[in-house]
Amino acid sequence: MKTAFVHEWLTGGFVGSEKVLAEMWTVRPDSPIYTLVHNPADFVGTPLAHAKIHTSAIQHWPRGVQNYRTYLPFMPYQIEQFDLTPYDTVISSSHAVAKGVLVGAGQLHISYIHSPIRYAWDLYQQYLREANLTRGVKATLAKLVLHYIRIWDNSTANRVDVFLANSEYVAKRVWRTYRRPARVLYPPVEVARFDHTRPREDFYLAMSRFVPYKKIDLIVETFSRLDKPLVVIGSGPDFEKVKALAGPNVQLLGRQSDEVVAELMGRCKAFVFAADEDFGIVPVEAQAAGAPVIAYGKGGSLETVVPDKTGVFFGQQTVESLMRAVSLFEERQHLFNAGTIRRHAEQFQPARFRAQFAAILQTAEQAKASGQDPEQAVLALPLERI
Repeated sequence: MKTAFVHEWLTGGFVGSEKVLAEMWTVRPDSPIYTLVHNPADFVGTPLAHAKIHTSAIQHWPRGVQNYRTYLPFMPYQIEQFDLTPYDTVISSSHAVAKGVLVGAGQLHISYIHSPIRYAWDLYQQYLREANLTRGVKATLAKLVLHYIRIWDNSTANRVDVFLANSEYVAKRVWRTYRRPARVLYPPVEVARFDHTRPREDFYLAMSRFVPYKKIDLIVETFSRLDKPLVVIGSGPDFEKVKALAGPNVQLLGRQSDEVVAELMGRCKAFVFAADEDFGIVPVEAQAAGAPVIAYGKGGSLETVVPDKTGVFFGQQTVESLMRAVSLFEERQHLFNAGTIRRHAEQFQPARFRAQFAAILQTAEQAKASGQDPEQAVLALPLERI
């Protein structure tokens, strides 16, 4: 089948959704990828460096690649300008507008949803507060744009034959937003690059972009009060705010290489994760390195962390709740075995993802060709569950 992939933007690095796209693309590696903007320098040495990329007009607009988010109001229109008529199958990788591409009745459209547009839907009010867009002319314009995007986003759900979701948590949000069922296909995690056999040392580890919803400030404040050693990897707009909260027991390392990350995950006492994430690849990476995880008990973490086997949960994003979880972890530390934790993480290996995606793709294409409903065929497909 002649196939095309669609992804919102390929810029900012080879991270979560881009890694998922790359694994799907390796199943059909001769297929082109359509994206609003593309910065080739961000993908040197990755599988996507070899893909044929088609971009939108935004690529050529003033600072379109660097400041692509500025052009959000134009993205629905631009994603609809891609001519996908030559293809039998269209696969979109979507956390914003990619699922809204135009396809014909005879084409199959499978959309892998990393998340419905969070800043337009469930995180709308939080986004406005954090962006200081609660009042004034600029705030009114932002609200109007997001109102229009919600209407457009909802209307484009019928352009998709089969929805895939990266977690049960996201599948529920797909249903709530679009009233469509989604088959869960957990993202691939590069388990093999982590070593779980290193001796554990007496420090906790956290890693994230320094943005409000990741709650790095909560982790740093908590450990500063506990006076327990904490190492933090990452950078972002909130770096100075987080730095001001850090006590002498907290080390802020900034961005680090994959090698340093893997080493620290293999040595830390436990990994701490405070975000409400759609899936959360980083906690699975920590488990691949044999590290127990102390996680906020909401979102994707509930599907990747097993209580008292691979980690513990805290119930609220507060200092007091996280402090209790750290205390609980230290009481139960003897329950955790690096080998057991590693084996749990191995269920998320890329080979499994590729095999299941290939099976879904084949099933959907066969159903479409025979006049059956691809969505029902994929939902009924027996796949090994994690």
